[in-house]
Amino acid sequence: GRVDPVRLAQEAAIMADKADVTEEVVRLASHIDQFRGFMESDESVGRRLDFLLQEFLREVNTLASKISNSAIAHLGVEMKNEIEKLREQVQNIE
Repeated sequence: GRVDPVRLAQEAAIMADKADVTEEVVRLASHIDQFRGFMESDESVGRRLDFLLQEFLREVNTLASKISNSAIAHLGVEMKNEIEKLREQVQNIE
């Protein structure tokens, strides 16, 4: 029955690292900036936007899986639905 404090600290650090979503938030913000840039472009951007939206989905999926909170899970589903709607729209853009 004795808990090793070093082992406990290691496990706590591992759990905290798994729950840290900073990287995903930073990448998602970067993708949003890129998306805005493409929308202002005069070039053909349909495929690039579609690819970028796939990246949005990956980040949202990772965020939702890291945060075990029902409200966040619900927001994750909403975000994925909206991203899918955007994907349908950009697939009509050349």
